[in-house]
Amino acid sequence: MSSGIIAIMIGVSTLLGALGLIALLWGVKTGQFDDENKFLNGAHFDSEEELNDAIKLEKRRKKAKEREKNYRPPD
Repeated sequence: MSSGIIAIMIGVSTLLGALGLIALLWGVKTGQFDDENKFLNGAHFDSEEELNDAIKLEKRRKKAKEREKNYRPPD
């Protein structure tokens, strides 16, 4: 194999690796992997009422996170 082809292959593989890393970092930053307890908690709740309570609790957690994120201390 010529050295030109090997250089192109290394360049393309480096580019693809960088794109994968960027996609992973974007996913972490935007919260794509924040479903820590979603499936585990689902197994603990048997009745429909308990599932509805779990959904309400999750919504409250998201609102609290949003408030914490947008919090600005008074001047």
